[in-house]
Amino acid sequence: MRLCRFAGGYGLLQGDEVVDITRHVPAIGDTIGDPLVHALPRLEALDTKGLAQASRRRAADVKLLSPVRNPTKILAAPNNYREHTAEMQHVDPNAGARMANMEEAGFFLKATSSLVGPSEGIVQRFPERRTDHEVELVVVIGEVISQPVEAAHVARFIAGYSIGLDITLRGPEERSLRKSIDTYTVLGPTLVTPDEAGDVPESRMRLSVNGELRQSTLLSDMVFNVEEQIAYASRFYTLYPGDLIYTGTPSGVGPIRPGDVIHADISGLGEMEVHVR
Repeated sequence: MRLCRFAGGYGLLQGDEVVDITRHVPAIGDTIGDPLVHALPRLEALDTKGLAQASRRRAADVKLLSPVRNPTKILAAPNNYREHTAEMQHVDPNAGARMANMEEAGFFLKATSSLVGPSEGIVQRFPERRTDHEVELVVVIGEVISQPVEAAHVARFIAGYSIGLDITLRGPEERSLRKSIDTYTVLGPTLVTPDEAGDVPESRMRLSVNGELRQSTLLSDMVFNVEEQIAYASRFYTLYPGDLIYTGTPSGVGPIRPGDVIHADISGLGEMEVHVR
């Protein structure tokens, strides 16, 4: 399934149409986590008859929000592609000790208030300072993980995957502060369940700005793969449905400016266009 969220509801992307499934995504009350992710078992049971009466609209006419509305936490892996680590030692003179990888430094956190969808775009703050794009595979947690779990056993906890942009203000402040500005965490265009995502480690991830290719890599080039990252996170946190892990960016990061158009895609997961203003 390819699931999305728009103003006022939720949808199932089928070809060039979005099927309205809002009535199948109930409010979760006091349950912790994201309503769409909580509703996945119900949505997986829907058949053709269950969708026959649903309203449909052209996908091109739908302004997509982040498919996950309210994660309890957004984790991000630092320096998870070797070439990017070397690159950043030249780009950011303040990097220094921050260049440690996940095993040495652990995840950093991004504020949930920074999360937006592709249609909302990026509002650049501090335009006098360098602000960079970073494209990333994002894994969405599907079930509560309340105790440490081994990497070999995490598959059942994955709700699906999406494309993320980790927008970064360069400078001397703590990384989580510079990466948590409003609109600096983009997620979309859909939440793709594992059965439809294909062979994720062999997928290619790309980002271009104004038509110029900036980043391109196979996801198999990660230092720590998705399963290892989930296992690592479970050592420190209880993970809830809808929690997000941004799994790291490859080399090729570069500056963005108001007026730029970012295009990001991961084979098997789709593509999204994001405007900077």
